[in-house]
Amino acid sequence: MKSRKGKDPGKRALSRRSFLKGAALTSAGAVAAATLGHLDRAQAAEPALPEGVAEQLGPGPVAIDLKINGVSRHLAVEPRVTLLRALREDLGMTGAKLVCDRGACGACTVHLDGAPVTACMILAVDARGHEITTIEGLGEPGRMHPLQEAFVDTDAMQCGFCTPGMVMSLAAALKQNPAADLDAIRHSVAGNICRCGTYPHVFAAALRVARAAAKGNT
Repeated sequence: MKSRKGKDPGKRALSRRSFLKGAALTSAGAVAAATLGHLDRAQAAEPALPEGVAEQLGPGPVAIDLKINGVSRHLAVEPRVTLLRALREDLGMTGAKLVCDRGACGACTVHLDGAPVTACMILAVDARGHEITTIEGLGEPGRMHPLQEAFVDTDAMQCGFCTPGMVMSLAAALKQNPAADLDAIRHSVAGNICRCGTYPHVFAAALRVARAAAKGNT
C-alpha cells in the first residue's frame, strides 16, 4: 500500500545520519585494509626463517629494536602490545593519539617505510626491521614541516586529537604527489575523523603546501 504522495511506507528514506555513519565505516575499513596490506607486503620481503623453524615470542616481554625517526630504540614488550601503545607507554612518544583503538579514526597514523598506517592495528614486534616515522620526527618547534606551519597559519586545529594523524596522512600524500588537488587531498584523509569539523581548514592547509610546491617554493 502506498501513501497519498506515492511513496511506499515500508521503505525508509536514507537519513543524513545513516549516510554519514555508513561513509565513516567504509573509510575506516579502507584504512585498516591498507594498513594490514602494507604490513603484509613489508613482511613478505623479509628473510624467511629456515624451513621448519618458527619464531617463538612471549608470553612475557621480549626485547626488540625499533627504528623510529632515524634512531634505533631498544625496548621490551609483550608480543600482544601494539605499536601505538609501545610508542606512547614505553617510549613516551605521545604524538600519535589513542582514540578508537581499532583503526577507525586515523588519530594514531604514523609512517611505516614511508606509507601511512594506523599504529593501533600493528603489533610492535611486527614493526621490527622497518622505518617508522612519527609526528615527532616530521618536524620540530624551531623547524616545522611546511604542512605543520600551514596547519598553524590556517587554524586547522581544534581539540588537537586528530591533528597528528591528519598531518601524517597528508604528509605522506603530498610527498607522493606534491601538487595534489583538492580531490586527492580529501581522499588522503578519508580515514581520518575530525569530530570538531575542521575539514575546510585542513584542506586549506594542504592546498597551501601543494600550491607552494607547484610553484617551486618548497
